[in-house]
Amino acid sequence: MRITSIDIFRALTMVLMIWVNDFWTLTEVPKWLEHATASEDYMGLSDIVFPLFLFIVGLSIPYAIENRLAKKESKALIAKHIIIRSLSLLLIGFFMVNYETAHHQSILIGKYFWGLLMVISVFLIWMNWKRSPVQKKWHIYFRILGLGILLFLAVIYNGDPKGESWMKIQWWGILGLIGWAYIINGLIYLYSKGNMITIIVLWIIFNVFSVLNQTNEIVFENDIVTIFSTLYTGTIPAFTTAGILATLIFKKLLKTNEKWCYISLIGLGVINIIYGIATRPYWGISKIQGTPSWLAICTGISFLVFIILYYIADIKKQINWAIIIAPAGTATLTCYMLPCFIYPICVMTNIELPDVLSSSIIGLFKSFVFSLLVVIFAGWLEQKRYKLKL
Repeated sequence: MRITSIDIFRALTMVLMIWVNDFWTLTEVPKWLEHATASEDYMGLSDIVFPLFLFIVGLSIPYAIENRLAKKESKALIAKHIIIRSLSLLLIGFFMVNYETAHHQSILIGKYFWGLLMVISVFLIWMNWKRSPVQKKWHIYFRILGLGILLFLAVIYNGDPKGESWMKIQWWGILGLIGWAYIINGLIYLYSKGNMITIIVLWIIFNVFSVLNQTNEIVFENDIVTIFSTLYTGTIPAFTTAGILATLIFKKLLKTNEKWCYISLIGLGVINIIYGIATRPYWGISKIQGTPSWLAICTGISFLVFIILYYIADIKKQINWAIIIAPAGTATLTCYMLPCFIYPICVMTNIELPDVLSSSIIGLFKSFVFSLLVVIFAGWLEQKRYKLKL
């Protein structure tokens, strides 16, 4: 069973993500659209987009795992797939974060060409070559070439103008955080057999961790333990667990009591938003700090957006409006990586748009058009059978 609203939800979120990620090219962006700073008790539109995507990851996990089980795949094989997929996200995220802090003058080939090669290597390694028009004999060579490029990039990397500074774990980047949320939630869902009580307890645990981390910051001096901080601070994986819970409630109640399905999901959305607003005086709303209030409000919004889109797309069958952005729901990683390919090229070739296209309403419109063009191009690549797949 494929839920159209989940694909549309994913597509909308990716379009917004590409859009807000392009704000760095603009001036005079309205504050309500931007990320809040670490010291602000505030939440802009940009601070909501990533939580929505984490929630969608959770929405998709039960369907993805059950489809594999229906094909008679063993749990061990599914777990292997989850782990490899998560490690791939962590690796890509690791390289992308180090690109942000790379020192241009200290790298043999310069920061921007380094970043361009990084994206090319991602396409070489994680392209779904099996479904591409490229002959099978070349697939392994492309992947080996991609791995070789990544190794080369790691060797020549320098992040410190005063001396050598190798690549290091800083934060995991968007893809890395998704990887952490996916691995813990995917494995627990798989081995709990999708038990709703287990998922509810897991969701509560992550929310408690989020509170504990805010009231008494959880700090470990051991570097190995701190690698797992995304999990034990709770906030990031909690969004994905909430998505799994939404799917379980949806599947359990939709056929037996559709009315209660809507009431339950809307109720969870409203309760989370009320809880987030009520606790704001204690923790503030902050994406960068990962406060429980931010977690609750964004989780509540996610529940409500999902049920609204389900009603529009799956009940009323109103989906034509989403056709143009459909590739963002099916070729999501391709869409996300394409701007990372475009930006270094623009910098190295000194391509600059007129100031009028980089400010105010016109600039926002330009960035939104850019987002749509990226999605359309990803859709064209998908039609040609070129799509990234972890």
